[in-house]
Amino acid sequence: MTIQFKDESFRGDFTYANSPSNIPRFPFPFPEDEYMYSTNIEPHHAARAGSPFENAFDVDEHYVAEMKDRALVLADDPGRCQALPHMETAGWDFLELVMVSKARDYPDLFKLTMDGDRWHWINKPLQIDDTFTFGDSSTLPCHPMEYIGRQVQGDHAILDQRDGNLWMDAGIITAQADWSLDFDIGMNFFEWHAPVPLAHELGVFQRALKFLLTLPQGQPSRRLNWTLTVNPRLDTSPENYPKWGPDRMTVTPENIGEKVHLRVELQTFWRLPRSNAILFPIRTYLMAMNEVVTQPKWARRIHRVMRDLRPELVEYKGLSRYHPILVEWLSQFDDGAPTSPGIFPD
Repeated sequence: MTIQFKDESFRGDFTYANSPSNIPRFPFPFPEDEYMYSTNIEPHHAARAGSPFENAFDVDEHYVAEMKDRALVLADDPGRCQALPHMETAGWDFLELVMVSKARDYPDLFKLTMDGDRWHWINKPLQIDDTFTFGDSSTLPCHPMEYIGRQVQGDHAILDQRDGNLWMDAGIITAQADWSLDFDIGMNFFEWHAPVPLAHELGVFQRALKFLLTLPQGQPSRRLNWTLTVNPRLDTSPENYPKWGPDRMTVTPENIGEKVHLRVELQTFWRLPRSNAILFPIRTYLMAMNEVVTQPKWARRIHRVMRDLRPELVEYKGLSRYHPILVEWLSQFDDGAPTSPGIFPD
């Protein structure tokens, strides 16, 4: 396996883009021509070679650039990485899961050698070569969750299970879609989902929690979530709203194809073995509308989804200022032909 890592930015001059070969592997989130909240959870097993679902933790051409962006966020705001004291064991669970998975799935990029508790980890793309004692945080440069969190794409929350609920008690969150770890840390499942419209009335979160509380070890699950964002900016946190909020005012019919990005989260759920916590990775993928419409099936479907999106969701996802312009722009790519089932391009 050979991945050509891109030198690009998610801020400033925004040089981020998807190569032509990377576009068809994008996790397009709409299996039908309409959208409404649903639990939409399925087993996270290997699927479709070359897709983001092939391996446990997807690595793509944006890996090195995303890790550089994470380092910038954490240098500016260390509070984006927090773990309550009782989550130390869960941090080691997380580290083990990522290292074992990456070394197995990408042996040309990552190598893990274990001699009892003495571990040797090599991350070739980031030029990391470390030896440490598993379970002894003094042998790492930082908390195990932060150490491995700086080496895996996507945000990662670790949820403690107690009192018949899940609690967000740890996380490394630097690329979130307008929510705050600093605000949500220590909250339970229903508290941190409180701002989401419609889903509570539909019973989506009640069903999701019931499922997650019985999630078995070794049987991870996944789902897709989505929103839109202006410019390919990973860090759209409330803390940095003054930097990205005004971007919504810059969208015009002339630049909408390059400025508006489909932002998809591949969310997976893993039961951790020692702590019994649940690891909740939130892997973000970005694709400009100009790139989305290169796939005819996606072009037709996203027009229909956006055209018929309920007003509550338009408002919640922050699309109000440019939603009519987007629907009009997308209409030129919808010839009315039927679309095939599923998310993959034809």
